[in-house]
Amino acid sequence: MDDSRLDALGQTIVAALPGAAAGHSIAFGQLTVAIEATKIVEIARFLRDDPGCRFVSIIDVTAVDYPGREKRFDVIYHFLSPTLNTRVRLRAEASETTQVPSLIDVFPGADWFERECYDLYGVIFVGHPDMRRLLTDYGFDGHPLRKDFPLTGFVEVRYDDAEKRVVYEPVRLNQEFRKFDFLSPWEGADYPLPGDEKAAASTVPAAPKAGG
Repeated sequence: MDDSRLDALGQTIVAALPGAAAGHSIAFGQLTVAIEATKIVEIARFLRDDPGCRFVSIIDVTAVDYPGREKRFDVIYHFLSPTLNTRVRLRAEASETTQVPSLIDVFPGADWFERECYDLYGVIFVGHPDMRRLLTDYGFDGHPLRKDFPLTGFVEVRYDDAEKRVVYEPVRLNQEFRKFDFLSPWEGADYPLPGDEKAAASTVPAAPKAGG
């Protein structure tokens, strides 16, 4: 679908959902609609059921973290319309305490997507029947895809031969993080290196072609 048709579709969606859809944009051949997080169920039902949309397949639910903002998360939804042969992205801003309605009743396939988003970012989905962590371990502390989550985590695991079980312990660093310089010694040198004179001598103009 070309940009003009995507723009028309975006205008149709925003006009049909006053107070729920705030606007739309097109970038790289993709339509994005800015929405209110609390209205996601109403919006998803419209996108699924409206004859001009028919976005009947949910592709993903994820988030992007902007820790400097008051509403630090963009909760992102992707839907596919086989009828239109196109996709739409919904973007809703949410804070750490925003209660985003679950889409389980409209799209049962959102189940694990929402659990994953809660596990990795801490986005809260209300109305989900089983809002537990999905990818991290039991008792995991924090949400690992937040920008302010420490690279080392908070705990580490090891097998204890004496206790014959896996034990959890606070992370202990044997050395502080260092800033390693991965630049090759042959790159960026401001002085001649052995062999440079041969390389310079080999850059001679090519002989003209016959008949040129």
